[in-house]
Amino acid sequence: MILSPGPSSLPSSAPLVLAVPSAVAVLSYAAACLRGSKRRLGLALIVGWLAQAVALLADNLGWGLAERGARFGFAPALSATIWMVIAVYAVESRWLPLPGARRVLAVLGMAAAALAWAFPGELRPHVASAWAPLHWVLGFASYGLFGAAVLHALMWRQGDRQLRSGARTVARAALSDGPSHMGMPLMKIESLIFRFVRAGFAVLTVAIVLGWWVASPWQWDHKTVFSVLAWLVFAALLAGRAALGWRGRIATRWLYAGSALLLLAYVGSRFVLEVVLRRPPA
Repeated sequence: MILSPGPSSLPSSAPLVLAVPSAVAVLSYAAACLRGSKRRLGLALIVGWLAQAVALLADNLGWGLAERGARFGFAPALSATIWMVIAVYAVESRWLPLPGARRVLAVLGMAAAALAWAFPGELRPHVASAWAPLHWVLGFASYGLFGAAVLHALMWRQGDRQLRSGARTVARAALSDGPSHMGMPLMKIESLIFRFVRAGFAVLTVAIVLGWWVASPWQWDHKTVFSVLAWLVFAALLAGRAALGWRGRIATRWLYAGSALLLLAYVGSRFVLEVVLRRPPA
């Protein structure tokens, strides 16, 4: 659950301190989508990632605005999620080959940075509790971890599809725990999926408990309901993995379902309020 800190006002336009790093991020991610040397494209992705981090800080800390306070919105939350997934990719790619993921992440980063630029968060000068910022950080961290799990699940599904299509070389590599078409064994990808799910589940649990603790009073609104439903789905996934050995397609379906519910909890609900209804939450 991501708490609503209180009354807020929608900014009329994004300040220059947000526009500049956002533009740099969009252009850098666009460059990372092109063809060229691996080193140059990787550098473009890192530049975009750093510029996106500055844009997120500018937005969430209210830089360039007369009134200081935390700022929140569906687009910055989505941008933070993609930013964290790219961070995971940057670290993981140093040890494990992940061909094809760079371009996909660059496109997602470009879209997320542009969206956060167009829809900056709402200014919230007052928060309900001193612990509320930690609650928000943990909530966004869980988004990023589950986002990384979904990315690896998509990679696994693509490899599994090729395996089932009858490609003998791919089947031989997978069965022998050798490299798959993704450059790494499918079993290794599956193991990484559950590592991210476990980490995300732990962070989400702490975020929900902390949200319950700082809430005054606790409310069963749409954000809370979707967050708890997502937690239950992830709990069932981990229990099914431990007790019944769930893996493959059944595991990824549960992962997709839980991630969709978690996305609806904050990003989805705020999108409806900010874009469809054009009003801040009550």
